[in-house]
Amino acid sequence: MSLPDDSTEPTEPTAESDEPALSAESTGATEVADGEAPETVDDAPADEVPADAGPTDEAASGDALTEDELLEEAPAPKPISPYDRPGKWYVLHTQSGYENKVRQNLDARTHSMNMEQRIHEIVIPLEDVNEIRNGKKVVVQKKMFPGYLLVRCQLDDDSWYVIRNTPGVTGFVGAGNTPSPLPRRDVETFLAVKTGDEAEVAKRSKPRLEYEMNETVRVKEGPFADFSGEIIEINADQLKLKVLVNIFGRETPVELEFAQVAKL
Repeated sequence: MSLPDDSTEPTEPTAESDEPALSAESTGATEVADGEAPETVDDAPADEVPADAGPTDEAASGDALTEDELLEEAPAPKPISPYDRPGKWYVLHTQSGYENKVRQNLDARTHSMNMEQRIHEIVIPLEDVNEIRNGKKVVVQKKMFPGYLLVRCQLDDDSWYVIRNTPGVTGFVGAGNTPSPLPRRDVETFLAVKTGDEAEVAKRSKPRLEYEMNETVRVKEGPFADFSGEIIEINADQLKLKVLVNIFGRETPVELEFAQVAKL
């Protein structure tokens, strides 16, 4: 008679957990099929700022620049001086009153003789001058040096021949027979290069008066018509002159308007 095997211990029932099981919906997890990688959600771009976000560090610190401040800080471009262009500047003497014609002749000869690489620029220096027309002050441009031209060139025998033999050109300005190039200061003055501070720019851009101190003028109209005299005072604001006129052997100062006198 066999006895039952007591070595096998009875299995105790497993106690159920008191916490409820978490479903996939409650954890937010998604079911993934076998062999497939789970999809990941990309983070928002780093440079994207929510609409309700506060001011950035730069704005909060007060370092942000306005458009006006940026324009003020931008350096103004420095004007290029005509002195720094290729070649050197020389002064040509021409027949008075034919400056424009001589410039046209020289320009035509430069192109026809293929000298563009040596003769670069021909300029008639101009300046602003106050004049009286119909009783009103107007600013007009006049030749700074009547009878003269400025030419920028690389001077050698060939370019000298082309320039010197242009109709209307009477010669170069220089010591003896050697043309003298203009220094930087004269080039920038004659060609009206604006340099320096605002006061200097305003001074150089101010129109020159038509008349000058100690200049002799002729009276055109009024009780002193046809008299001549020397200018001893100029009132540019009121457009008047004080002229020393010789009346019956005695020099008498007479106040006249700009329109009442003319250059001799």
